[in-house]
Amino acid sequence: MLQIENTLISFDILDKKFCCEISKCLGQCCVEGDSGAPLNETELPILEEIFPKVKSYLTQKGIEVIEKVGFYVKDETDNTFVTPLIDNSECAYCFFEKNVARCAIEKAFFASEISFQKPISCHLFPIRIRPYYGGLEALNYQQLKICSSAREKGKLLQLYLYQVLKEPLIRKFGKDWYEQLEFAANHFQKNM
Repeated sequence: MLQIENTLISFDILDKKFCCEISKCLGQCCVEGDSGAPLNETELPILEEIFPKVKSYLTQKGIEVIEKVGFYVKDETDNTFVTPLIDNSECAYCFFEKNVARCAIEKAFFASEISFQKPISCHLFPIRIRPYYGGLEALNYQQLKICSSAREKGKLLQLYLYQVLKEPLIRKFGKDWYEQLEFAANHFQKNM
């Protein structure tokens, strides 16, 4: 693993090729999984605040679930907050456009109705962040079957995971951090 500031980064993030191809995966990352999207505590009041603007993009089932259980729920397995799910399947904040799962929060963001793009865990997917010993955060690549087309497209375009996720990585850790990551990735790849 590579350490930059208070983060430990898996080498997979530096050397795995990846580029989302939503036309093939159909946004399954918003549908599959054991629980909703992980949320950090700063995002919890934001979800409540933006709900009136996001609501018009949600499905009726999504609205019903959020109004019943709340803007977020506690995941009992790891004691963290996550987005609620509809029937233990798709995220309550998603909607479908021609069979493709899309994020209602992001739709409101791109319509300039809110300033919050979407939960950082969604923006960074398939990178997952976990707390680590000593106040560090560990960044790992969550390799899932649903992303096989993204791995193929990444290989075809010669794009690495850290390059494709530049925007959310800068959003989370800052430009200086990302420049350090880029420098380390270039060095790492030359010595492979």
